[in-house]
Amino acid sequence: MKLRLLAVGTKMPTWVEQGYAEYAKRLPADCALELVEIAPGHRARNTSKEKAMQQEAEALIKAIRPSDHVVALAVEGKPWTTPQLASELENWRMQGGDVALLIGGPDGMTDEIMRLAKQRWSLSNLTLPHPLVRVLLAEQLYRAWTILQGHPYHK
Repeated sequence: MKLRLLAVGTKMPTWVEQGYAEYAKRLPADCALELVEIAPGHRARNTSKEKAMQQEAEALIKAIRPSDHVVALAVEGKPWTTPQLASELENWRMQGGDVALLIGGPDGMTDEIMRLAKQRWSLSNLTLPHPLVRVLLAEQLYRAWTILQGHPYHK
């Protein structure tokens, strides 16, 4: 199984790239985490946010593979504890396919994208900056994997 993080946003600060890379490299090949950066939609004074969101949706749709199990990270999603995430990770592994984890742009994701998601996951009731979500997500996936392996990292 490959975990594919499809994230709207490019040119992240160094601390984001380093934090994400640190946890991604800890995951084994059979649970690899791959980052696919999606260019943000064009936003300007005379452009509607809906148009930018549609551009992002089109790019996300192109990046999603037909066999991917799609999980949208969204405020209205279901909150999971870390042990629940470990259970989800095991379920995804048992399904045998890859997982596409979607992080939208600054205005969220379109209804079209949300309909593609088989699951909606909320990391927090707080509003989190999207760069930080990458690091947090990578760490939590690593932590969930360690739970499944009986590794002491989670303790």
